Amino acid sequence: MVSGVLFGSFAVLLILTVPIGISLGIATLITIFYSGTLPIEFLMKELVTSVDSFPLMAVPFFILAGEIMGKGGISERLFNVANALVGNKTGGFAIATIITCMFFAAISGSGPATVAAIGSIMIPAMVRNGYDKKFSTAVVAAAGSLGVIIPPSIPMVIYGVVGSTSIGDLFIGGIIPGLFVAIGLMVYAYFYSKKMGFKGMDEPTSLKKIWTATWEAKWALLIPVIILGGIYGGFFTPTEAAVIAVVYGLIAGMAIYRELSFRMLPKVLTDAALMTATILIIVGTATAFGRFLTIEQIPLKVANAMMAVSESPIIIMMLITLLLLVVGCFMDTLAAIIILTPILLPIAVQIGYDPMHFGIIMVVNLAIGFITPPLGVNLFVASGISGLPIETIAKAIMPFFFAMLITLIIIIIFPQLSLFLPSLGG
Repeated sequence: MVSGVLFGSFAVLLILTVPIGISLGIATLITIFYSGTLPIEFLMKELVTSVDSFPLMAVPFFILAGEIMGKGGISERLFNVANALVGNKTGGFAIATIITCMFFAAISGSGPATVAAIGSIMIPAMVRNGYDKKFSTAVVAAAGSLGVIIPPSIPMVIYGVVGSTSIGDLFIGGIIPGLFVAIGLMVYAYFYSKKMGFKGMDEPTSLKKIWTATWEAKWALLIPVIILGGIYGGFFTPTEAAVIAVVYGLIAGMAIYRELSFRMLPKVLTDAALMTATILIIVGTATAFGRFLTIEQIPLKVANAMMAVSESPIIIMMLITLLLLVVGCFMDTLAAIIILTPILLPIAVQIGYDPMHFGIIMVVNLAIGFITPPLGVNLFVASGISGLPIETIAKAIMPFFFAMLITLIIIIIFPQLSLFLPSLGG
């Protein structure tokens, strides 16, 4: 009955469109009153202790770094590099958009931030060059999901904290899977563009053009090298890397590109603070919610139920994948990671999956949730930019959904895609 009250009240609050963080908190509070087994202070204590973590400090700094770089002229320069590489090919603008999202993902760590930064530039540009508006919006919304797969990634930080897994290894392990997802999106974009006759630029590409664009964007392109190289080289932790990214972004935006002014800083800081507050509320309430699940032995019951279905690791992992895909439709990514990692990680380890590999699987799985209604955050951000209804974008994005699903299955079947690069470090 206690579990029924916990999940039932949470479901009702979601149906009433109460924000996910508040829903988790209220559901936990209702269950505390109903069960009478825990003091009311339990929720307050979890809200404080859950965010009292040094690795978790990386989250607000990566958010701030993404805001600074999104408004500091970096997005446009990254697109110029991608456009110089593939802009004259069939579907060149669509493929360049995906590559730009890939570049920006290596800076921001956030899916919605990637959609906002790149979509505001690329959706109007693609439409001006003859691309269908629905397709243009779907490309950006889908490619924005790379923001949480390609490191640095805020969900990877959360998984690392909850699952006691090296955040640095998760970051490095996410590079190849992120590239695979990007390639899957590009393949569909190419064939659709070829079918619809979406061309690239008339002027041919050249080594000089590529070099010029790369040189102009060199300070932006150095950011992921500094972050990942510094972490994996042992020079600093992921949290310290996030702080360095903020300082670097300020220098690049204000002193080098000079597109970020002191007058813009209050807006940048306010936006970052609002996003950070939202995330930390979710982290706190989801931790309390998850702790209640542990008290009720829900993880043990789910594990026993899954292991009773089959002894095959692949079948069990496919069941986990199906569960995560469904959860991704209705629950925020960070809340899902905090609540489900203690439940699913022991099962994954028991059937022979490396915790780091499972973390990549989980993040890619939930990244697909960014483009699946009703809670697909990327759909809402892209809708706000393009003005198209959510339903229209959701239909246009379905082929991209299947492309991401295929790459997810490949990542599950071939663990070396996630484990190869971290293994090089010993």
